[in-house]
Amino acid sequence: MTDQQLPSDDARSVPALLARNASRFGNRPAYREKEFGIWQSWTWAEAAEEVRALALGLMALGLKPGDHVGVIGRNRPAHYWSMIATQMCGGVPVPLYNDAAAEEMVYVLNHCGARFVICGDQEQVDKVLEVQAMPDAPQGIEQMIYTDKRGMRKYDHSRMNALADVQAEGRAAATRLGAELDKRIASLDYDSTCVMLYTSGTTGKPKGVVLSNRNIIETARNTSDFDHLTQSEEILAYLPMAWVGDFIFSIGQALWAGFTVNCPEDQQTMMTDLREIGPTYFFAPPRVFEGQLTNVMIRMEDAGRFKKWLFDRYMKVARRVGPAILDGETVSFGDRLSYGLGNLFVYGPLKNTLGYSRIRVGYTAGEAIGPEIFDFYRSLGINLKQLYGQTEASVFITQQPDGQVRSDTVGVPSPGVEVRIADNGEVFYRSPGTFVEYYKNAESTASTKDAEGWVATGDAGFFEEDTGHLRIIDRAKDVGKMADGTMFAPKYVENKLKFYPNILEAVVLGNGREFCTALINIDLGAVGNWAERNNISYASYQELAAHPQVYATIKEHVEAVNDSVAEDPMLSGCQIHRFLVLHKELDPDDGEMTRTRKVRRAVINEKFADLVGALYDGSDEIYTETEVTYEDGRKGKIKATLKIEDAQVFGETQQKVAAE
Repeated sequence: MTDQQLPSDDARSVPALLARNASRFGNRPAYREKEFGIWQSWTWAEAAEEVRALALGLMALGLKPGDHVGVIGRNRPAHYWSMIATQMCGGVPVPLYNDAAAEEMVYVLNHCGARFVICGDQEQVDKVLEVQAMPDAPQGIEQMIYTDKRGMRKYDHSRMNALADVQAEGRAAATRLGAELDKRIASLDYDSTCVMLYTSGTTGKPKGVVLSNRNIIETARNTSDFDHLTQSEEILAYLPMAWVGDFIFSIGQALWAGFTVNCPEDQQTMMTDLREIGPTYFFAPPRVFEGQLTNVMIRMEDAGRFKKWLFDRYMKVARRVGPAILDGETVSFGDRLSYGLGNLFVYGPLKNTLGYSRIRVGYTAGEAIGPEIFDFYRSLGINLKQLYGQTEASVFITQQPDGQVRSDTVGVPSPGVEVRIADNGEVFYRSPGTFVEYYKNAESTASTKDAEGWVATGDAGFFEEDTGHLRIIDRAKDVGKMADGTMFAPKYVENKLKFYPNILEAVVLGNGREFCTALINIDLGAVGNWAERNNISYASYQELAAHPQVYATIKEHVEAVNDSVAEDPMLSGCQIHRFLVLHKELDPDDGEMTRTRKVRRAVINEKFADLVGALYDGSDEIYTETEVTYEDGRKGKIKATLKIEDAQVFGETQQKVAAE
């Protein structure tokens, strides 16, 4: 974008957008937060005043331009204000994952050299204090600011302040520091750093992704126009603040379009708060939609005979014509009538229960979503779409336009984004949202982004010739070949498995091997409910996972997926021949997944090497001991003898197995 095309001064930084919103629609609600069961609200004018007071308070404490400020806590207006206030002062906000352990936090705080840390509550303060007591503790932390005062009375406050007190100090210092703050705000432009977000680190240490105001504002503007977002939208801010998705939705687009950001009371009340707000614009990773579908199916299993019949009957109608009606296609009068009755008796009440009655635009991303799960929500009349993106792109690379939504593609390039496919199938892009650099990592920056601004995504995909839509096959590093040369794409099969409510997570193995196998996690909620209904007692996750009837059910699911995979000529070799049900859930605290719940395949292969070996050496069972991390941080070991089950395969793969 040339200087002549730059937006006006009131839209060239996030603080400038806040001031613009306070001026244009100051009386409209900007932020809501549920506290003690009651929703509190701030208008744009009130939010602007809160942010300015906090910025002045941070300056009074000594925050200088270029300083990094860690922000650790749940989604709260005060924490979003902290990030904007930090930028007002010329600093760089660095949000961290709320559930990160102290060992994970120490690297980020050390790497960015944070001078200030804003903590949500006593738990986060304790983690930072623990970090400071470590041998490799960050030396730069000078001030800790906490939002929630509960439990903080007896702490050493020589370098610790309540956020409300910092704001009060800022208001008192307004005359003394106001001119300097205005000068700092005025110095911000399109190329000033807006935020630094750390990648999930699936293959190594997290990298600090530096995003500028240009990256965030251009992306917010283009994507808001794409989906016609206005100040009347309502969103629920519940995703981790350290994740780029939350930043672009709850700060970037919220400030550009001027819509309302609603913060739930906590994760336990999130679904209740979702129903109360009824968002019009909603984003969730696949695991949220998978979890909700699992709960729906559990409830229907417990429902009475007539209610279950009604649900099954009208869901058949919904799957057959719901997506077509949603996309405005021609549907017969009889089908429309049946769908209308279904909406009256089933879809409407179900959407209301889920909190999805008012959704105008919904998105999912982060991981590929199972086609069956995706189609289920669209069949209800929910305008759920897929986008493809990453932190380095300020989220958006591709999006699905209304009327062109499919479960097997991720849409067309977002406005302003260019996408190309390399000879090896890897997806590359460049856009106004392309990150500035990896902080203190010029080598990784150069290997990811070339001199012309093209960024390597690390994903393999291709454009469909007839539609121009992008299809992502898998992570480029995860796509391989079986021993016979056929394609190996584990995520494709894993997503099909996770459609079943009983399966929480699956890891498919097979690269370079004769056949595919799988490690499977059961969903304790779904399987536990089944066990209760069938009077099956169990004492632990491990005992339930090993139950013969659980194995039989999982085997049915695996074989059904194999039958489906066999229909795809390109990926039919990825059918699962053998599997086992893991004795523990894959857990970020054990390093098996990232905080965004992406499987760390290298860790899985190393940690469960004995199980992988048994899947391929013909064993019927395997004894194993696995280290786990308890909630209080202690380490322990769980021991188990796991059964290994064979599964039926279909099509040419079946014939090949028979021949062997």
